[in-house]
Amino acid sequence: MLLTIILSVFLLSISWILLTYLISIDWKRSHKIKSGNFPNYENSKIQEYPITNIVINDLEFRARILNPKANGEAIFLLHGFPQTSISWEPVFEALKNTNFRVIAYDQRGYSPNARPKNVSDYDTKNLIDDLFSIATKLGIEKFHLVGHDWGAAIGWAATMSKPERILTYSALSIPHPLAFFSALKNNKSQRKKSRYILFFQIPWIPEMILISMNLFFLKRWIIHLMPHEHQKEYFSVFSEFGAMNSVLKYYRAMGKSKKFDYQPEIMLPVLFIWGNRDPAVSMDAVNLQDQFIQGYYKKIELNTGHWLLETATKEVVNHITKHLDNKKNI
Repeated sequence: MLLTIILSVFLLSISWILLTYLISIDWKRSHKIKSGNFPNYENSKIQEYPITNIVINDLEFRARILNPKANGEAIFLLHGFPQTSISWEPVFEALKNTNFRVIAYDQRGYSPNARPKNVSDYDTKNLIDDLFSIATKLGIEKFHLVGHDWGAAIGWAATMSKPERILTYSALSIPHPLAFFSALKNNKSQRKKSRYILFFQIPWIPEMILISMNLFFLKRWIIHLMPHEHQKEYFSVFSEFGAMNSVLKYYRAMGKSKKFDYQPEIMLPVLFIWGNRDPAVSMDAVNLQDQFIQGYYKKIELNTGHWLLETATKEVVNHITKHLDNKKNI
């Protein structure tokens, strides 16, 4: 009898989640259609568009480019989960009257025309190749790099693999990957904080739960912290069929990346900002990364959580913009 009740409740719960998931999907693909109306980037016709599309092989990336005609140094901004390039608006605002050329693109899975199907398509090698390929397409050889969350993880990998192309690196929230995985293996606190990653390994169930009831759980968990205009873009992205499944493949590809050459010790100027109330990162992981940074290194600890650009905007932006001058410390 008890088993029958438990099974019935389970089946009803799954049915409810599936139903509300199907109802919550934007089957019209409004975000994809809107994105397709933005022009493709061409080196011969650089103009100031709110959003442009950059085609790399068979993938098309949505990108925001600030000061496209500037002749100063370039800066790439890499967003994390579950956000897009719009999350970097405070940095764009701070740099709009400078000579910096600033590029923030929606990474694969987030760009509606850059959602390959296989988990292996989302491994670290492919993600850093996207960065360097886009930079090359824009005619940029060397650049400053800033990343948050998954963007920070990709930024660390890019900096370790091709340091000759990076001027400075600024990482937000996520520490050096070797330090993070060492803490994940040996530190109880980090293992506890990373339990959500195990949940994301389950096929289809996590994305159905996150999208069900008009993204109710995603809103309550994360997105309610974001500016209203940013929320609107995130809702339009993740309500499309396949979008959440694509971005969760970042987690499902962890530890399965194709091999690529890298040097774990970093000689470049590094800025690291983290919140000591981050629910996903332990202090042990942060402290372990010190051994891997051999050049100029500034570590900023803030009394906040994971969403640094939203909860400590001025401090974070000020530290990032100041760090851009630290290439002289190379």
